[in-house]
Amino acid sequence: MTKLKCAIIGSGNIGTDLMIKIMRTAENLEMGAFVGIDPKSDGLARAARLGVPITHEGIDGLIGMPGYDDIAVVFDATSAHAHVHNDALLRRHGKKVIDLTPAAIGPFVVPAINGYAAHDEPNVNMVTCGGQATIPMVYAVRRASQRLIYGEIVASIASKSAGPGTRANIDEFTETTSKAIEVLGGAERGKAIIVLNPAEPPLIMRDTVFTLSQGGDPAAIEASILEMEREVRRYVPGYRLKQKVQFELIGDNAPVRIPGVGPVSGLKTSIMIEVEGAAHYLPAYAGNLDIMTSAALVTADRWAARKLDKEAA
Repeated sequence: MTKLKCAIIGSGNIGTDLMIKIMRTAENLEMGAFVGIDPKSDGLARAARLGVPITHEGIDGLIGMPGYDDIAVVFDATSAHAHVHNDALLRRHGKKVIDLTPAAIGPFVVPAINGYAAHDEPNVNMVTCGGQATIPMVYAVRRASQRLIYGEIVASIASKSAGPGTRANIDEFTETTSKAIEVLGGAERGKAIIVLNPAEPPLIMRDTVFTLSQGGDPAAIEASILEMEREVRRYVPGYRLKQKVQFELIGDNAPVRIPGVGPVSGLKTSIMIEVEGAAHYLPAYAGNLDIMTSAALVTADRWAARKLDKEAA
């Protein structure tokens, strides 16, 4: 079967997990290069053992590799700051870029919401792990309501599953996720919080979504949420609701004040999510890795299938 070659920049937790996923599960992609900047990183060592071409010289090393011209798509799992430089170079060479940093140069993509909408974009942004887990639920409330005034998410991940890149991008995480809650989720105002939980043994990824909406029936909203859970589980099998959806009516006699909106009433929806990882690299508690890399893979794999079909036509 014909497959397109891809490269991953970033040899940390996210990049290494993604590499293993591609080698085990990708239908239309195969590894062409694995790129880092630390020659002693575990990710580069693992890639070398698996027979994947490697370089520890970053983006410049990738461009100088013998098989670079054959690479069609590049995943960037570095940092928001580094991605700006990497994207500029990759676009010059016509590479499709899947951005796993919070740089948000290209449009936001969450496969369960708009996975096919950005196929023609040279760069697409996978938001954040917390965004991939929670924004589908914000969107599920929005599509079953007349108005979604507010969406707030709290993402709690095991400290051990947060590598240096994640820790260096905490501010960008909150800003990018908050923006995507509005752009993709459909909320008029969005807020994101991330918690790095140091508990031992490490706890599985858990996320909480709060929304305030108007013009929606609780039964219809819950049905929309359950349908969205099934959709996300198609590419993240460990994604599930932790408990039954909760509703609370906020009356006009006791409205809540939303910054930038003012006092409002409506229906508060609380959604509790758990994400168990596939343990391709880190243990199953690292659902934050699994949902991010799974979303990136399915987005790129769908793009590759479309490109291969066009070439075959």
